Amino acid sequence: MQIDAKEKPEHIGIILDGNRRWASAHDMIPWKGHREGAEKVKEFLEWCVNIGVKTVTLYVFSTENFRRPKREVEEIMMLAEENLKELIRSDVIHKNRVHVKAIGRINLLPERLQQLIGEIEDATRDYDRSYLNLALAYGGRAEIIDATREVASEVKEGELSPDEIDETVFERHLYTSHLPQQDPDLIIRTSGESRLSGFLLWQSAYSELFFVDVYWPDFREIDLERAIRSFQQRHRRFGR
Repeated sequence: MQIDAKEKPEHIGIILDGNRRWASAHDMIPWKGHREGAEKVKEFLEWCVNIGVKTVTLYVFSTENFRRPKREVEEIMMLAEENLKELIRSDVIHKNRVHVKAIGRINLLPERLQQLIGEIEDATRDYDRSYLNLALAYGGRAEIIDATREVASEVKEGELSPDEIDETVFERHLYTSHLPQQDPDLIIRTSGESRLSGFLLWQSAYSELFFVDVYWPDFREIDLERAIRSFQQRHRRFGR
């Protein structure tokens, strides 16, 4: 079955899992797997552009990932810097007017990485043809807590009445509030694990889930096509 152009997911979220296990399987140090995974991200984004997916959210680094060995975290941060520098200069980003944003507790990241994030967000702030979200220092529970704090602050300041709080108000305070469509139609996870691991907990309420049994560096375009075809075969009723 071919991909139906009329039924493509508008927003795909992807949990990039398995870099370290891929490295171990190839007798490499963990950050070699992360580097291979970063190269795969570039291919994946090209595939999404070619298919016509409007929004992509990548689960790059969770708040829990800070617990990993110090050297590994440092290597991941350096790799993130390298790739952000490439994104800032990328003709693909500017030609396709891709709005790039990092979502998460960005204040936990190294200062230089925070600066680069600010640069690419400023450079693409007015773009609205496509959206690329990089979940860095991200946790779904942390996002909900941060949004709750902001809502509580507005109530405390008298800017908002408790009676006015509903889903729409709450969603204005999520990390994804800048998106025309916050909720992913489809979430893909690699490496064979079948859980969300805190990824977009609020936004994923009605997302279709697809789990693929390959490590992220081995993810292929045909795997993406399989995920989209599976999405197209499902009947989405949203509780109706």
